Amino acid sequence: MKLSAFGEKFAGHSGIVDLMDDLGSALNENPDMIFMGGGNPARIPHVEEEFQQCLENILNNPDSRHSLLGIYQSPQGERQFRSELAQFLNKQFGWQLSAANIAISNGSQAAFFILFNLLAGKMADGSQRQIHLPLAPEYIGYGDTGLSEPLFSATKPNIEHLDNRLFKYHVDFSKLQLSQSTAALCVSRPTNPTGNVLTDDELAHLSSIAKAQGIPLIIDGAYGLPFPNILFCDAKPHWDENTILALSLSKLGLPGARTGIIVANEELIQAYTNANTITSLACGNLGPAIAKQLFTDDKILSLSNQHVKPFYQQRSQLSCQWFQQALQGLNYHIHKPEGAIFLWLWFEGLPISSQELYQRLKARGVLVVPGHNFFVGIADDWQHQHECIRASYAQPEAAVKQGISIIAEEVRKAYQQA
Repeated sequence: MKLSAFGEKFAGHSGIVDLMDDLGSALNENPDMIFMGGGNPARIPHVEEEFQQCLENILNNPDSRHSLLGIYQSPQGERQFRSELAQFLNKQFGWQLSAANIAISNGSQAAFFILFNLLAGKMADGSQRQIHLPLAPEYIGYGDTGLSEPLFSATKPNIEHLDNRLFKYHVDFSKLQLSQSTAALCVSRPTNPTGNVLTDDELAHLSSIAKAQGIPLIIDGAYGLPFPNILFCDAKPHWDENTILALSLSKLGLPGARTGIIVANEELIQAYTNANTITSLACGNLGPAIAKQLFTDDKILSLSNQHVKPFYQQRSQLSCQWFQQALQGLNYHIHKPEGAIFLWLWFEGLPISSQELYQRLKARGVLVVPGHNFFVGIADDWQHQHECIRASYAQPEAAVKQGISIIAEEVRKAYQQA
């Protein structure tokens, strides 16, 4: 079979393809696999009960049921949902949004594919523009989305060492250099994979840089404010006409509903909607149909703040303690857990690559994600990126503890055999 340039690129292997392949096939091949690799959210009983009630309400109402299953919605997303979401965000944060400022996507990955290629890549005049990531490492799913390369550039972080073998990445503004080829800045907050939360000052500084450069600031808030609010430190939300804010229902507990949300100025939303019509025709109905009910009495906030956030905050603290106990005596560091659903581990001087460690752990029945996949836009010659792994703590407690024990055994073995 002869493939086009598009086919060669998108039918090939990449970090996100390997990750999702593990998510599907590895668990089918080994049902006892301890899955600490993907971004699947935890099962939180009260949250699942709320979703069940929402679904029953829909299915018990003939009009709602038909709207869910039998009607194409606009490629921008169902208007009532967008209007209610705009009112909700205005009420929470004092923004001035309308339905025209919001578009719905079939998952965040689809949204970023369109957004990145709308703004960057090969331009009409033949030039090439890039999305700049001010704080590497960044989300693995960005890496191979470009229709033309290189789509990304990035800045290495400052590394602050903290007590108890913790550390934190910071934006290194002294090395953050943009050019005329920079199309946008993009950050996730909290950051996937590290659980880092950009400070309000860092975000304000990035916003001012973007405005001065005449480019948008993209904020991936899949784990952030206002929902699912998996944040363990104080942080203020940010949006203005120069900001593209991406939200998601996945980490609230609805990854199967494939619902992403884009909040931006009307011109950008219209451009996105036109492109989304071509690629997706229309948006899925399930996520908005459920979420619309959760805006009643701000129930989405009580779910996020009283159930989702506390679960992950407690689990992050426990998982960090379990790793610290299991890794005693080794040259390890853990990124300070400030949000999201992962721990980011750095094994300084690791004598094998993170890819080799991943393979050894997979053979032991534990799936993690090797760190080099997250350094999008960074040259491969930085040893640090081959010494890190991302480990999810969303699985049941016993599985996480067992997985941590096996990770520690394999890391210890790697150092001892060097």
